[in-house]
Amino acid sequence: MKVLRWILFPVALIYGVITFLRNKCFDFGIFKSYNIPDKSIIVGNLSVGGTGKSPHIDYLIQHFLTEGVSLSTLSRGYGRKTKGVIIATISSIPEEIGDEPTQYKSRYSDRIQVVVAEKRVEGVKRIQEEFPTNKLILLDDAFQHRAVKAGLNILITPFNDLFSHDFMLPTGNLREWQSGKKRSDIIIVSKTPKGCSEQEKERVKDSLSSGIIPVFFSSIAYGKLVSFNDFKTDDIENALIVTGIVNPTPLIEYWKTKANIEHIAFPDHHNFTQKDITLIHEKFGTFASRSKVIITTEKDYMRLRGFSEVKDENFAWHYQPITIDIDNQPTFNKIINEYVRKV
Repeated sequence: MKVLRWILFPVALIYGVITFLRNKCFDFGIFKSYNIPDKSIIVGNLSVGGTGKSPHIDYLIQHFLTEGVSLSTLSRGYGRKTKGVIIATISSIPEEIGDEPTQYKSRYSDRIQVVVAEKRVEGVKRIQEEFPTNKLILLDDAFQHRAVKAGLNILITPFNDLFSHDFMLPTGNLREWQSGKKRSDIIIVSKTPKGCSEQEKERVKDSLSSGIIPVFFSSIAYGKLVSFNDFKTDDIENALIVTGIVNPTPLIEYWKTKANIEHIAFPDHHNFTQKDITLIHEKFGTFASRSKVIITTEKDYMRLRGFSEVKDENFAWHYQPITIDIDNQPTFNKIINEYVRKV
């Protein structure tokens, strides 16, 4: 695979030139950006998938709700089978609005507004029309969607796959050149290992921004398993982990420290079928004899909960909630609060 990627190096250079010219057209005003008049925060990345944007969006939702800020989220709704602008309801499903928006709406209900639109300008304008009292729009994965211009840009890069060590697609995983970081106001290094030294963090900071852009480090925090059917989860010895996400490695490594595990991996945003459920249950039947559960991610749960079989207590389905911890959290919160409160 690595050899093939380097064979495609000329394609990466061509793609890089195209993205460079496109960005310059926006920088010089040849291509127009819609400057969002309301308070708005983009959470995005320079690379494709797996950086951990969703839990950071969730962090911002929780934080601003605690601060009494009314807000909307706007996503493309990746993986949905619909088109155009859709305002989510509590009964919306992933096929209609995508995985992450379904998760946000399921978790926060009417406390927030969740909107999906492939054309973010249309989505922003719809939010302004439908929810004029909302104080804040959180845009999920819109860093390269330069047709809209937010007031604050947060760039996510994973600790073990920093954009500063990457190259353009298809040789690397970058959507645009590393210079795109200049449009960010904050960089967050996600999935930072527990116990990472301050010296190592300083080294990472220097490679990313050389002190020009504030850099924060976040790590994953795992909550208590949630059963699909209130199954008791004491004394887990064996776990069959089922995922349909880009990078399940952190979840796998976490559960390796707690139980004997096996892993069934599906592609990102996988639409589970009855055949998949049967395969998983057959594997579970031969996996271990006692103290066993099936564990999936909360995002995957949104696509699995429609199958009646996953609520059978004989299969002990659970999802793993995650949150993030941010180093120097008071300073981070101060920056985002000052932006939202600024007149």
